[in-house]
Amino acid sequence: MYRDIVEELSRFHRRKSEHHADAVLEASAFAILLVLSDDRARTLRELTDELDLEQSTVNRQVNAAIKHGHLERFEVEGSLSRLIRPTEYGRDAFVHDGMLRVGRLKQVFADLTPGTPDALLRELRAFNEAYDRTLRAERRDDPVREHG
Repeated sequence: MYRDIVEELSRFHRRKSEHHADAVLEASAFAILLVLSDDRARTLRELTDELDLEQSTVNRQVNAAIKHGHLERFEVEGSLSRLIRPTEYGRDAFVHDGMLRVGRLKQVFADLTPGTPDALLRELRAFNEAYDRTLRAERRDDPVREHG
Protein backbone atom coordinates (compact mmCIF):
# COMPACT_ATOMS: atom_id res chain seq x y z
CA MET A 1 0.00 0.00 0.00
CA TYR A 2 2.77 2.50 0.88
CA ARG A 3 4.45 1.85 -2.46
CA ASP A 4 1.16 2.71 -4.19
CA ILE A 5 0.82 5.90 -2.11
CA VAL A 6 4.36 6.96 -3.08
CA GLU A 7 3.56 6.20 -6.71
CA GLU A 8 0.38 8.31 -6.61
CA LEU A 9 2.22 11.17 -4.89
CA SER A 10 4.87 10.97 -7.62
CA ARG A 11 2.17 11.14 -10.31
CA PHE A 12 0.71 14.18 -8.56
CA HIS A 13 4.13 15.82 -8.30
CA ARG A 14 4.81 15.35 -12.03
CA ARG A 15 1.58 17.18 -12.85
CA LYS A 16 2.76 20.40 -11.22
CA SER A 17 4.73 21.18 -14.37
CA GLU A 18 1.83 20.37 -16.70
CA HIS A 19 1.47 23.47 -18.84
CA HIS A 20 -1.91 24.61 -20.16
CA ALA A 21 -1.77 25.46 -23.87
CA ASP A 22 -3.27 28.94 -23.27
CA ALA A 23 -1.08 29.78 -20.27
CA VAL A 24 0.86 33.03 -20.33
CA LEU A 25 3.32 32.28 -17.54
CA GLU A 26 6.03 29.70 -17.16
CA ALA A 27 5.47 27.37 -14.20
CA SER A 28 8.23 29.06 -12.18
CA ALA A 29 6.74 32.53 -12.69
CA PHE A 30 3.32 31.23 -11.65
CA ALA A 31 4.83 29.73 -8.48
CA ILE A 32 6.52 33.02 -7.58
CA LEU A 33 3.38 35.02 -8.28
CA LEU A 34 1.39 32.57 -6.15
CA VAL A 35 3.68 33.34 -3.19
CA LEU A 36 3.34 37.07 -3.89
CA SER A 37 -0.45 36.88 -4.34
CA ASP A 38 -0.93 37.97 -0.71
CA ASP A 39 0.18 41.48 -1.81
CA ARG A 40 3.31 41.38 0.38
CA ALA A 41 6.58 42.05 -1.43
CA ARG A 42 9.45 39.70 -0.61
CA THR A 43 13.22 39.69 -0.65
CA LEU A 44 14.96 37.10 -2.78
CA ARG A 45 15.87 35.26 0.43
CA GLU A 46 12.23 35.14 1.54
CA LEU A 47 11.14 33.83 -1.85
CA THR A 48 13.90 31.22 -1.70
CA ASP A 49 12.66 30.03 1.70
CA GLU A 50 8.98 29.99 0.73
CA LEU A 51 9.59 28.20 -2.57
CA ASP A 52 12.06 25.80 -0.91
CA LEU A 53 14.53 26.12 -3.78
CA GLU A 54 18.18 27.09 -4.13
CA GLN A 55 18.75 30.84 -4.11
CA SER A 56 20.52 30.68 -7.49
CA THR A 57 17.46 28.96 -8.99
CA VAL A 58 15.05 31.53 -7.56
CA ASN A 59 17.32 34.37 -8.66
CA ARG A 60 17.34 33.00 -12.22
CA GLN A 61 13.54 32.56 -12.18
CA VAL A 62 12.96 36.05 -10.77
CA ASN A 63 15.26 37.58 -13.39
CA ALA A 64 13.39 35.76 -16.16
CA ALA A 65 10.03 36.96 -14.79
CA ILE A 66 11.40 40.53 -14.58
CA LYS A 67 12.61 40.27 -18.18
CA HIS A 68 9.09 39.21 -19.24
CA GLY A 69 7.52 42.08 -17.30
CA HIS A 70 5.82 39.94 -14.63
CA LEU A 71 7.88 41.11 -11.64
CA GLU A 72 9.82 44.15 -10.56
CA ARG A 73 12.48 44.86 -7.94
CA PHE A 74 12.31 48.02 -5.89
CA GLU A 75 14.29 49.61 -3.10
CA VAL A 76 13.00 50.38 0.35
CA GLU A 77 14.64 53.14 2.32
CA GLY A 78 16.69 51.77 5.20
CA SER A 79 16.88 48.27 3.75
CA LEU A 80 19.90 46.71 2.09
CA SER A 81 17.80 44.18 0.20
CA ARG A 82 15.59 45.12 -2.69
CA LEU A 83 12.08 43.74 -2.62
CA ILE A 84 10.26 41.89 -5.38
CA ARG A 85 6.63 42.40 -6.31
CA PRO A 86 4.35 41.64 -9.25
CA THR A 87 3.75 44.20 -11.95
CA GLU A 88 0.21 44.90 -13.10
CA TYR A 89 0.95 42.76 -16.16
CA GLY A 90 2.19 39.98 -13.85
CA ARG A 91 -0.97 40.17 -11.71
CA ASP A 92 -3.15 39.97 -14.82
CA ALA A 93 -1.18 37.01 -16.18
CA PHE A 94 -1.44 35.27 -12.79
CA VAL A 95 -5.22 35.72 -12.71
CA HIS A 96 -5.48 34.50 -16.31
CA ASP A 97 -3.41 31.38 -15.69
CA GLY A 98 -5.05 30.80 -12.32
CA MET A 99 -8.45 30.70 -13.97
CA LEU A 100 -7.13 28.16 -16.49
CA ARG A 101 -6.03 25.99 -13.58
CA VAL A 102 -9.38 26.44 -11.83
CA GLY A 103 -11.15 25.39 -15.02
CA ARG A 104 -9.01 22.26 -15.25
CA LEU A 105 -9.68 21.42 -11.60
CA LYS A 106 -13.41 21.87 -12.12
CA GLN A 107 -13.25 19.38 -14.99
CA VAL A 108 -11.29 16.94 -12.82
CA PHE A 109 -13.82 17.18 -9.98
CA ALA A 110 -16.74 16.82 -12.38
CA ASP A 111 -15.16 13.53 -13.47
CA LEU A 112 -14.27 12.41 -9.94
CA THR A 113 -16.82 10.19 -8.25
CA PRO A 114 -17.02 9.91 -5.40
CA GLY A 115 -15.15 12.92 -4.23
CA THR A 116 -15.46 16.63 -3.62
CA PRO A 117 -13.04 19.53 -3.56
CA ASP A 118 -13.86 20.09 0.13
CA ALA A 119 -13.04 16.50 1.07
CA LEU A 120 -9.78 16.55 -0.86
CA LEU A 121 -8.76 19.87 0.70
CA ARG A 122 -9.44 18.56 4.23
CA GLU A 123 -7.45 15.38 3.60
CA LEU A 124 -4.55 17.20 1.92
CA ARG A 125 -4.32 19.71 4.75
CA ALA A 126 -4.41 16.96 7.35
CA PHE A 127 -1.77 14.98 5.44
CA ASN A 128 0.53 17.99 5.03
CA GLU A 129 0.20 19.00 8.69
CA ALA A 130 1.02 15.45 9.82
CA TYR A 131 3.95 15.33 7.39
CA ASP A 132 5.28 18.65 8.70
CA ARG A 133 5.01 17.43 12.30
CA THR A 134 6.93 14.27 11.35
CA LEU A 135 9.69 16.29 9.67
CA ARG A 136 9.98 18.63 12.66
CA ALA A 137 10.25 15.65 15.01
CA GLU A 138 12.94 14.06 12.82
CA ARG A 139 14.92 17.31 12.82
CA ARG A 140 14.72 17.54 16.62
CA ASP A 141 15.97 13.96 16.93
CA ASP A 142 18.80 14.28 14.38
CA PRO A 143 22.10 14.84 16.26
CA VAL A 144 23.92 15.72 13.01
CA ARG A 145 21.60 18.66 12.41
CA GLU A 146 21.91 19.79 16.01
CA HIS A 147 25.72 19.87 15.91
CA GLY A 148 26.09 21.03 12.30
